[in-house]
Amino acid sequence: MNNQIFADVSRIEEVLNRIKMRKFLMLLTLVLIWNCTSKRDLPFHIPVDKNWQFKGSDTLDWHSASVPGNVMTDLLDHKIIEDPFIKMNEEKVQWVATKSWEYKTNFSLNDSVLRKENIHLNFEGLDTYATIFLNDSLLGTSNNAFKTFNFDIKKLAKEQNELYIFFTNTDVKEAVLESKNPYKLPEGRRIFTRKAQFQYGWDWGPKLNTSGIWKDVSIQAWSDFKFDDIFIRQKKLTAKKVKLVAEIVITCDLVLEINETIPAEVKVTIDEKEFIRIIDIKKGTHTYKVPLEIKDPKLWWTHNLGNPYLYNFNFQLTSEGQLKDEKTIKKGIRTIKLISKKDKIGQSFYFELNGKPVYAKGANYIPQNSFQNKVTDAHYQKLLSDVVDSNMNMLRVWGGGIYENDIFYDLCDEKGILVWQDFMFACAMYPGDAAFLENIKGEAEQQVKRLRNHTSIALWCGNNENSEAWDRWGWQAGRGKKEKKEIWDDYLMVFDNILPKIVSKLSQTDYWETSPKYGRGNPLYEFEGDAHDWWVWHDEYHFEYLEKRVPRFMSEFGFQALPSFETLKYINQNDTINLKTAAVIAHQKHIKGFRLIEEYMVRDYKKPSNDEDYVYVSQLLQAKGIVMGIEAHRRAKPKNMGTLYWQLNDCWPAISWSSIDYFGNWKALNYKAKKAFENVLISSIAEKNEVKTFIINDTFDTIKGNLKIKIIDFYGKEIKTDSLQIEVLEDSSKEYYNLSLKSIDKKTTVLVTEFNNARSYFYFTKPKELILPKGEIEKDIIKTANGFSITIKSSVLQKEVFLFTDEKGHFSDNFFDLLPNETKTIFFETIATSLDDLQLKTLNEI
Repeated sequence: MNNQIFADVSRIEEVLNRIKMRKFLMLLTLVLIWNCTSKRDLPFHIPVDKNWQFKGSDTLDWHSASVPGNVMTDLLDHKIIEDPFIKMNEEKVQWVATKSWEYKTNFSLNDSVLRKENIHLNFEGLDTYATIFLNDSLLGTSNNAFKTFNFDIKKLAKEQNELYIFFTNTDVKEAVLESKNPYKLPEGRRIFTRKAQFQYGWDWGPKLNTSGIWKDVSIQAWSDFKFDDIFIRQKKLTAKKVKLVAEIVITCDLVLEINETIPAEVKVTIDEKEFIRIIDIKKGTHTYKVPLEIKDPKLWWTHNLGNPYLYNFNFQLTSEGQLKDEKTIKKGIRTIKLISKKDKIGQSFYFELNGKPVYAKGANYIPQNSFQNKVTDAHYQKLLSDVVDSNMNMLRVWGGGIYENDIFYDLCDEKGILVWQDFMFACAMYPGDAAFLENIKGEAEQQVKRLRNHTSIALWCGNNENSEAWDRWGWQAGRGKKEKKEIWDDYLMVFDNILPKIVSKLSQTDYWETSPKYGRGNPLYEFEGDAHDWWVWHDEYHFEYLEKRVPRFMSEFGFQALPSFETLKYINQNDTINLKTAAVIAHQKHIKGFRLIEEYMVRDYKKPSNDEDYVYVSQLLQAKGIVMGIEAHRRAKPKNMGTLYWQLNDCWPAISWSSIDYFGNWKALNYKAKKAFENVLISSIAEKNEVKTFIINDTFDTIKGNLKIKIIDFYGKEIKTDSLQIEVLEDSSKEYYNLSLKSIDKKTTVLVTEFNNARSYFYFTKPKELILPKGEIEKDIIKTANGFSITIKSSVLQKEVFLFTDEKGHFSDNFFDLLPNETKTIFFETIATSLDDLQLKTLNEI
């Protein structure tokens, strides 16, 4: 017995000595290669995007397919369906969503890949209920279009492989889930499926419920260990330095002895500075923390307040002389906080960036296309460049769409645009069974981890209008006390429990339960939290209402307009502007849309007699109302600290609330919002028998200058002039001038106010009451390297000058007022070689 114990002890000592010697040799190897170039043993990342085919489970033969993509665009590519974006074709493709669909491909793996110890098949996005087979073996299923699904295929992978996916149509799954739910929940069956909710139809978008492989599919193969995730946590920021901790998740699949670890080197390069740390890697998946420091940090600011500087963080994982993995992250140094505190009038709502209160200016963003695979990097680049050009510093990613592609957040980081990020829940009450809660928990964890290094993310918000709808939209009618309590408890479990805990644990971003905090039927909406003010449009209040009840932060308000001539021609597939076609009517998704546009129009404008002029005036109408709101919000600073209108963009050619239409054309609203969002704004308002002129300064500098006031008639005659030296404090809004309206002819004059580089025109009555003169506009067109310069002049005031052409391009300014005898030059950026068809339209002609 003693001999056996002695032998066991000897073997244990021998094992321990081997482990110690192995560690010593590994450390020695690390030292020897410290300054040498490592051999590369990086994980393989192989796209699986070729040879895809698709068919209906009970229809069609196999046809080639595009991945990423979806069944609608695959059918469209083969001309099996007509384009649902034109005429009334949307209705003709509804059968697609009632079918189940099959996809398959084959791919090869070479010996280098097959020799790797780990081979995984990764799906970035499957829409939605998919059953996945590899080489006739079931891998698993998916039930959430917002989650990634990863499968270990080491035992199944071979040189030639066949991948097959069966997509069950959502109707089948939703019917089963609905039958199991104890209560009939509002807003139909979409609530049971975790996919883009707008695909089921919205009041600005079509019903195009797609399915398919909507994001990348890839093979990932590695030998020993790799980075799973890296989170750069900011610990402490001062003017002299910032302390960070890189929380690095590493997966190791080596066969190790008990308590054995593998020494490895983590090298972090921040711009030019290197940090090196030796870590002991354990078997399994573990988090390793590496402290980092940047001296004299350059701070990230929104583009309108400073430089959105991004540091380049490069992470390298090396062991035994081999580079095992590498990852690069661009990240800015900043603090961002939502300040929501009780005060003397209610509860504040504003964002504090690097310790400074920032006025948020921007819009609500929806997916750029009903078919996400049609959105290219160029689309993202153009739209977000337009956002910067429009002087917006915040976008709200609305909760009925998608968690956007990485490039969206990359560009927001680079361009200095803050992102209010909704979780993907909108205008509904959702189920609360255990399976659903577990599903959305995984979704939230994945998305928060994916986005948490993005400097632009300013807020995570639980949902869009769910709480307001429950309180105000009649959803509680006819329900018993127990039923109402259980539905609300399910709401609280998701939005007051699961989501805030995940955001708090996994990120450093603030969380807000629901937008808005209160519906407009609650008097508190004006004094606490954020607001969605739809008294204008939905409740048909006059635009002036936006000036009377200004909330703490306006996160939604809007008004519709017709889109560009190009979009209307595309809808009709005709070169003439005709608003009376069934096709145009089908592209207006709001039941009261056309009626409301016209009713509001006749309040303020002369109703045009032809469709082309009607389109033009509808855009002026939209711009007038929304800019009235924007200026009222900004004048109310610091009570109000943000204004985000509904909506920035379109997902298809439509009559909608957008300021940039489906083809990227700026409506009048976008041109006028650009001016209304300038850092220094002159804003006047008529109250009783006087005009009050405010100057709003969103910068952090005090500005001195000469405030010039003049009233002129529409032929250029000066009626009154005045000027005064003023000092405008940083981050402020203040009235600087008061003008009596007595003895002013309101129909034939305009107030022109200038302060340094800012200028404002204020009219004393509605556009339809102005007596606008007739007069020619001289124009001179010169070819430039990037398009054309257009110089115009008139002897009389020309109101709302609109330049248009069939050539594709962008005007630097449009829908502007041209003062008498003033020369103005506009640039038209285009690849066109001539501009012979350039036309001008003004309100003077209407």
